[in-house]
Amino acid sequence: MSHIAVFGAGSWGTAFASILADGGNDVRVWGRRPELVEQLNRGVNDDYLPGVQLPGGISASTDPAEVTEGAEIVILSVPSQSLRTNLTEWAPLLGDKIVVSLMKGIELGTTKRMSEVIHEVAGVPAERIGVVSGPNLAREIVQRQPAATVVACPDVSAADRVAAACSTSYFRPYTSQDVVGAELGGAVKNVIALAVGMAAGLGFGDNTKATLITRGLAETTRLAMALGADPRTMAGLAGVGDLIATCMSPLSRNHSFGVKLGEGLSVAQVTEVTKQTAEGVKSCASILDLARAHGVDVPITEMVNRVVHEDFAPADMVEVLLARARKHETE
Repeated sequence: MSHIAVFGAGSWGTAFASILADGGNDVRVWGRRPELVEQLNRGVNDDYLPGVQLPGGISASTDPAEVTEGAEIVILSVPSQSLRTNLTEWAPLLGDKIVVSLMKGIELGTTKRMSEVIHEVAGVPAERIGVVSGPNLAREIVQRQPAATVVACPDVSAADRVAAACSTSYFRPYTSQDVVGAELGGAVKNVIALAVGMAAGLGFGDNTKATLITRGLAETTRLAMALGADPRTMAGLAGVGDLIATCMSPLSRNHSFGVKLGEGLSVAQVTEVTKQTAEGVKSCASILDLARAHGVDVPITEMVNRVVHEDFAPADMVEVLLARARKHETE
């Protein structure tokens, strides 16, 4: 049995804590709000996963030191844009632990991936920073529906330790050393899911959605390769697997957010209705900045950014994408 700390009591942090508990680990979850921590200590998370009974082996606290005491692995599952601020407080607690990011975003302003932020702020060596990414919708995970994921870490032995901790009868982890590919696949797919959701909200069918998904994969792969990732990662669970799940499922916040944008609501109106902001809404600008810095063409990301930040109409987004100059498919 390993003692594992999970920072973040949202839907995915709670779902991953459930996986770890089902894997036989002692899991302690940090939550910001005392009332949510109290829920977790009763075996539920009604705020994010209503109606779900969590497995035994999970406890929670608002005290980061209490959560990390004796932990061998620390899981980070907080909003990507708040990671830097949180790490300034948590850095002294990380010590020589393996630190794993569940976050799927690119930092605004710096265009850094989450593993880079962890290394920069907390001083954790790159070989002890891992990433988990794959088609892992939280609601299905806590229902113990079969799924797989990728645990990416430069150090193979560290990746194996994390994979062993989160291996259960319903959750199968694969290991990889391609942290860059896993992170970019997880970040960009949120933006593509917004575009697919908008197409659905506009009333378009599966041909349109499949086109956006496929071309979205192409621009994700171009960006990943420009940053040194293995293109094979984009053909796996952390690439096309996560992309399909996020783009097509109503359980995906990014897809659902995009649907409402396509139906005519503004970003502010959708946020008010859902009480949440999808990760892709915040990350599209930083991903576009990252792509431009490396000279990579990302037309879908560019159009989503215009809809989100420049009040560009979703219907016009589709028209502009279709009117682009023809290219060879591999470009």
